[in-house]
Amino acid sequence: MSANSDPPRSPVESVNVEMKMIPARGLAYRLVVTGTRRMTVYLQRKLPVAALAFALVVLWSPLAAQQGTAPTPQAAQQSTPQTMPQAAPQEMPKPEPESPTPAAQPSTSEPQQPGAGTQLKTGTSSGLTLDARIENLLADHQYSRVAAQLDQLPPQEAQLYRGVLASRANDLKQSVQLLEPLVDEVTASGDTAHEKLLRTALAEDYLRLGDWAKAAKAYQALDTRLHDKLSTDEQDEIEMPLKMLPLAKDNPPTTIDPCDPFSLQVTTDPLGLVDIPVFVDARSRSWMLDPTLPFNLIARSTARDVGLKLSFETATIHTLTGRPIQVRVTVVPRFTIGGRLTLRNMTAFVYEDDDYVFPGSGYRVEGVLGYPALAAIGSLTITSDATIQVRPAKQIGTPAKDDLLTDGAPFYLDGDQVIVALRRVQTLGDHTAPQDSGTGSDSSSNANAERMYAIDAGGQQTYLTSRYFDEHAAEFNSMKVDLYAPPGQASGSQPSYVAETVPLGVGNATVELHYIRVLTQPLGSAALDDVYGILGVDALGQLKSYTFDYRTMRFKAVGE
Repeated sequence: MSANSDPPRSPVESVNVEMKMIPARGLAYRLVVTGTRRMTVYLQRKLPVAALAFALVVLWSPLAAQQGTAPTPQAAQQSTPQTMPQAAPQEMPKPEPESPTPAAQPSTSEPQQPGAGTQLKTGTSSGLTLDARIENLLADHQYSRVAAQLDQLPPQEAQLYRGVLASRANDLKQSVQLLEPLVDEVTASGDTAHEKLLRTALAEDYLRLGDWAKAAKAYQALDTRLHDKLSTDEQDEIEMPLKMLPLAKDNPPTTIDPCDPFSLQVTTDPLGLVDIPVFVDARSRSWMLDPTLPFNLIARSTARDVGLKLSFETATIHTLTGRPIQVRVTVVPRFTIGGRLTLRNMTAFVYEDDDYVFPGSGYRVEGVLGYPALAAIGSLTITSDATIQVRPAKQIGTPAKDDLLTDGAPFYLDGDQVIVALRRVQTLGDHTAPQDSGTGSDSSSNANAERMYAIDAGGQQTYLTSRYFDEHAAEFNSMKVDLYAPPGQASGSQPSYVAETVPLGVGNATVELHYIRVLTQPLGSAALDDVYGILGVDALGQLKSYTFDYRTMRFKAVGE
C-alpha cells in the first residue's frame, strides 16, 4: 500500500458482483469476482479425485485505495478502440499485419480505471496433498520448486515428476527413460491427472526427438484416452501434432552433418521478424525463424520449384493461422542453413502459399524454421546489427572452452511455449509484497523468486500480464489507463498501462525494456495468465544481443 493512500474499504462494501470461472492449467481454475469497486479475487482451486479442498485468503491490493468513485461500466463500453491507442510518446508496436482494421483514434470517453488490486491472489496450501501441491507448482511453471520437493513423494510419483521436469528441460532421453516404464501402471491406476502429465510429456519427447511414428502414436493415445480431460487451450496445443504427424510417420529420421561455428548476416522481414538465408536442395531462400513451432514448414510453390515429392494425404488444421488450412508433408533431401549447416532428409510440412500471407504488408512466408532446425543449430545468438552467430550441436573440431552457454537464465519447453525464468528486479516505489500465485506455495512471497515469462520470437507484440501488474501496482498510481487489444485474443480490448521502463533480471545481468504494455486483468487463457508476460520481437529488438542455447537450455540477454 502506498504510504499516502487511505486505508482500503472493507470488501463487504462491494455490490453488484459478477462471478466467472477461468480455466487454468492442469486441474486448476480461477474464480474471478468483480464488484463495482473493481475488486477482483482469484481463487485457484484443486479438484482431487476424492474431494475438493481449498482455502481462500483475500489480499486487498494497494492501488484499490486510491480509487474514489469507479467509472460506470457503460463508460468503459463506450470507449473501446479497435486497436491500441498511442499512450506513450514513442512509437508503440503496430497491430499484426493480417488485421485489416485501420488504426482508430482514442475514444473521447475515458476507459474504466482499474484498481491496483484488480486481481487478488489466494493461497491454496490448506487441505491439499503434497502431490496436488506439486502438480499446481508444475502448472505454474515453478520447476525448481517442484524439483526441491520430489524426495518427499513416493518413488513412482517422484519418478513421474522427474520425467516431466526432464522433458521441460529438453533432456529428452532421460525423460523417456523415466516415463516409458510408468505408462501401463499409471493408466491402470485411474489417475487421469497423472496420466495426462505422463502422456503429454512423452508425446512431446518423441516429437522433439524426431521419432515421427512414436510421436504420432503417442498423441493419438493422448487424445483417445483423455480428450474430455483436455482444456480448450490444451486441445489447440496438440492439434497440429495430432493431425500432422500421421502424414510423417513413415518418414526417415533427419541427420545433421557436423559443422564448426559460423556467423552470417540476416534480414528482417516486413513483420519485424528474423529471416534466415537457407538453401533448399541448392535453391536459395529466406525462411522465418519461429522457435515456438514444433515443425519446419515450406510453401508449396517452393516445394514445387525444387521438385519435392508431396504426400497425397492431407491434414486440416486451424491453429497455425486461425482459420482452416490444408497441409501435406515432404522430405527435403538436403537443406542447408547459411550455406554451412546441412540437414539431410529433413521433414517439412507444406502449406498453400495463400494460406500463410499477411495482407497488410503483402508478405508471403516462404518457409519457417521451427524447433527441429533450432535443435540442429544448437546455440543461436541474434545481434542488433542483423548478425546471427551459430554454434552447432555437432561440430567438426574440438569446441572452444566457452562454447557452451552456462550463464544467463534457464529456459524450458512447455508444449508450444518457450518459458524463461527471469529474476525480479526491485524498483523505486515498488513497496508491495508479491502476491501468492495460488499454487499452494509461498514462492511468490520471496521477492527474488523466479518469474516466468513466455518468449515468442515469432510474435510481434510484447505485453506484460495482470500477474506482473499485481506485483508492481504501486508503480502505476499516477498513470492514466487506456485500452489495448492483445494480438490473437478474443477477449477484446483490456484496461492497460504503458510502462516506460521495465527492468528484468536475466541471470546475474539486468536489462531494461521500454514502453511495454501492462494488462490489469486476466485474459482468460491459462497459457497467458500463468506467466508474467509475453516477450515478442519488439522487446527482443531492444537488446544488443540475445542467445538461445538449446544444448544447455540457457537464455542470455545483453542490453544496449
